[in-house]
Amino acid sequence: MRRADRARNPDARTHAMTTATATADAAPAAPPPAAPGFLPASVPLTTLGLALASFMQVLDTTIANVSLPTISGNLGGSANQATWVITSFAVSNAIALPLTGWLSRKYGERKLFMWSTLAFVIASFLCGIASSMGFLVFARALQGFVAGPMYPVTQALLLSIYPPQKRGQAIALLAMVTVVAPIAGPILGGWITDNYSWEWIFFINVPIGIFSSIVVGRQLKGRPERLEKPKMDYIGLATLVLGVGALQILLDLGNDEDWFRSQLIVVLAIIAAISLAVFVIWELTDKDPIVNLRLFRHRNFSAGTAAMVVAYAAFFSVGILVPLWLQRNLGYTAIWAGFATAPIGILPVLLTPFVGKYASRFDLRMLASLAFVAMSFTSFARSHFNLDVDFNTIALIQLFQGIGVALFFMPVLQILLSDLEPHEIAAGSGLATFMRTLGGSFAASLTTYAWTERGAVHHAHLTERVSAYDPSTMQQVAALGGGDPQTGAAVLERMITQQAAQIGFNEIFHLLGIIFLCVIAFVWLAKPPFGAKAGPAAAGGH
Repeated sequence: MRRADRARNPDARTHAMTTATATADAAPAAPPPAAPGFLPASVPLTTLGLALASFMQVLDTTIANVSLPTISGNLGGSANQATWVITSFAVSNAIALPLTGWLSRKYGERKLFMWSTLAFVIASFLCGIASSMGFLVFARALQGFVAGPMYPVTQALLLSIYPPQKRGQAIALLAMVTVVAPIAGPILGGWITDNYSWEWIFFINVPIGIFSSIVVGRQLKGRPERLEKPKMDYIGLATLVLGVGALQILLDLGNDEDWFRSQLIVVLAIIAAISLAVFVIWELTDKDPIVNLRLFRHRNFSAGTAAMVVAYAAFFSVGILVPLWLQRNLGYTAIWAGFATAPIGILPVLLTPFVGKYASRFDLRMLASLAFVAMSFTSFARSHFNLDVDFNTIALIQLFQGIGVALFFMPVLQILLSDLEPHEIAAGSGLATFMRTLGGSFAASLTTYAWTERGAVHHAHLTERVSAYDPSTMQQVAALGGGDPQTGAAVLERMITQQAAQIGFNEIFHLLGIIFLCVIAFVWLAKPPFGAKAGPAAAGGH
């Protein structure tokens, strides 16, 4: 069996999971430019509309994971083509994120939220009516692109309707919603696919999106916003699209094309390297860059963003590998894999409101360090798993990791935004979100590749111990097949493959445990105070 064939199925699920969590827990957007004191007619109703839109968008990035085999079968596509259903969303979403600042300055947060949410509804409907794999890939790319501004703008609008002293709780509320959504996605997607049809995983967005758009649009009508006519950085956008797109496609196709033995992969690598180099140089010298890389001159922003990107990539690698391992190695169904991983959301739901309310009383570096220690502990615990591990043990480790999730995002986000000037917060939020999204997406491909490769290496080592010329060995092989040597050989091959994959799984989690501990150093490079700087933006004005 070729390496590409072994890698194909994990890649498909990998990129779906990546996009999901990449959007969830995004960096808080800048305090919006609304005039201080503006409140909607109903703060709870507006909060509900914003939360539902966020939940819908994050949910949709994972809800399709478990349905990919059914979708590709119904539309006559291969497993490799099913991967593009996920990849198209991830790449488009990452490319659209940096455009959020430009769009919000030109059209305003309220209008951008309404139109991006309605566009998401339309794209979801197109996904549901797709009759071919090509059309579904196009619709998913459109869906990912219009989803790019949704989460940052949702954060900005949510912060604008709460007073400064309650904004930590508002961020915590949104974080809680987006922690639950990726967990609920696979369970809900499996249930819908099993009991109805895969199209409904997209159709359910239609009423939710329409409701959210109408409610938020009406509640925030009259919200003061200062519109501008910003210059579009076309060169920055073009090099960003080429560089990120080529790099993501390279990572997606690497396993299938046997990496740099393929001319296509070499060409993609050259395009990505040149485009990203030009992008960095241009953005550092342009007066109005689409991505303001000069923000890295701030110490806390640099340290916090580095911690966020590395820790998030490791965190999402966990979210990718565990469900894959449960289904491939332990034989769990998609729904039961979702049940086993779901406990990770319990403690964040319970603790996040308290973290948002009381975190400012502690050193945020200490809270983040505790988060990384908890994640490291759970990673090391998984590195000792075997093929006989029971459901309760898996669920308990997931539950404990929830402590890390609850203490991770909010403190690190506040650290990285703490030393930005008020007028830089919007750009800083967008840049941190953009880099974290790319980090998660790239980590997805690399983690799956590493698991496949380590499994192949250990498979080779284990098979070296089996000799077809050893009579006692062949006798045991025949016994595995009930006396039939061929059946026994097939059984043995299956056992070796599972064991090799398990060893690779354990090695990767041992490495992830080390990575989480190393990230603590990034956090402690930051210097207090970590409160937002005073200024019009911090106060809610512009």
